[in-house]
Amino acid sequence: MALASFLVRRILLGVLVLWVISVAVFALFFLAPHDPARLLAGKEATPQTVALITARLGLDKPVVVQYGEFVGRLARGNLGYSYYNSEPVTHLIVSRLPVSVSLAVGAAVLWLLIGISAGVLAATRPRSVADRLVTAGSLFFYSMPVFLLGVLLLYFLFFRLWTSGVHLFPGSGYVSLLASPLQWARYLFLPWLTIALGSAATYSRLTRSGLLDVLGQDYVRTARAKGLSGWRVLIVHALRSALTPIVTQAGIDLGIILGGVVITENIFGLPGLGALAVQSITTQDLPVIIGIVLLASLFVVVANIVVDLLYTVLDPRVRVH
Repeated sequence: MALASFLVRRILLGVLVLWVISVAVFALFFLAPHDPARLLAGKEATPQTVALITARLGLDKPVVVQYGEFVGRLARGNLGYSYYNSEPVTHLIVSRLPVSVSLAVGAAVLWLLIGISAGVLAATRPRSVADRLVTAGSLFFYSMPVFLLGVLLLYFLFFRLWTSGVHLFPGSGYVSLLASPLQWARYLFLPWLTIALGSAATYSRLTRSGLLDVLGQDYVRTARAKGLSGWRVLIVHALRSALTPIVTQAGIDLGIILGGVVITENIFGLPGLGALAVQSITTQDLPVIIGIVLLASLFVVVANIVVDLLYTVLDPRVRVH
């Protein structure tokens, strides 16, 4: 019963957050000085043409009426039609979603593997050469801008290799997982690495600090005194408790990336939600922008609920009330 009550409260809170975000985004675009009808009609359009487009898009109605119609459509799973493409917003988002999901999941697997492994290595050998190397590497990649890291990876792992006749990693494009799993991984490896190296720095530091704190606890010393192997104490007892802040960070990062990684997608020419967001902002395509913002917010809300549930599994001291 406690778990069910917790889920209901979190879901209701998430719905409230999504509603507030939808109101804020909708109000922001209507208060901003822009005219989608004029943009779509072109610079040479007559006032009559602009008026016709305004009426067709429903932009001549009061803002409250337009928002009410939007909420009504949203309740039916309908995000409306794109001003620019004249396609359902849901169709546009669904067509781009597999790219963003592929990018987010693959990058998350890489940054967790790299970050946690490096953090464990540094924590089990504090003040050693390995610890200093992990610290230096973490600071280096954490400080490097994503666009610069992406360009460097393109230069060294794509351009230099291809000019040498080694066609290992493509520089841009996307292949569906269903079409060819191998090509899917080849085309996404450099984008994965671009995101993972920068994010892994955070996870290595979180893992290191969490493990150093946990390894000094009484229950860890007790487990060692009972004769348990060092790796079992580390994995079963210490790392499990140290993963709590990592799970929190992973939930937030994954939710944000699922909403679209604008810089990475544009560097590697990936047709994901980030590229769609840039296009929609350029064309002032309000329904698409609101749809992407709501979807990204939904990902973050769901990720936070999942994180709270995982707390009870990772740390027995945490209880749901």
